[in-house]
Amino acid sequence: MTLHLIKLCVGCDSVKDLEDWIREKLKQRRKRRLSPEHMHRTRMVPKRSEELRDGGSLYWVIRGEIMCRQRLLDVRPFVDKEGVGRCHLVLEPKLILVEPRPWRAFQGWRYLAAGDAPRDLDRAAPGAKNMPEALRRELRGLGLL
Repeated sequence: MTLHLIKLCVGCDSVKDLEDWIREKLKQRRKRRLSPEHMHRTRMVPKRSEELRDGGSLYWVIRGEIMCRQRLLDVRPFVDKEGVGRCHLVLEPKLILVEPRPWRAFQGWRYLAAGDAPRDLDRAAPGAKNMPEALRRELRGLGLL
């Protein structure tokens, strides 16, 4: 059964900021001749990784709202130089906009059941992905999106 993760996107004010950050990380990896994978490092290792690998995504909370997701390709636990267990979440670099939904701040990541995940924006509001993010936020605030 598919399971997702949700995480705050600290340091990003918009989906474009996140896209730029991903593009820069991939550019740095290519420059260092590393595999062209997009990975996000976490402190804790998800114990339900098999369910995450079964079509799961990482949903990003930006400025208090779930705004987008990335398909989760793999979960790779590792031990860092200090001997602490950590994890790389291997993600598809492409961001998929989702139906905006308010979400309170929290630390780390949380599991998100498939039934609780917001719909992709293309399904929820066809054509809305072509709008500027500020307009989508305004429409969301007015209850129109």
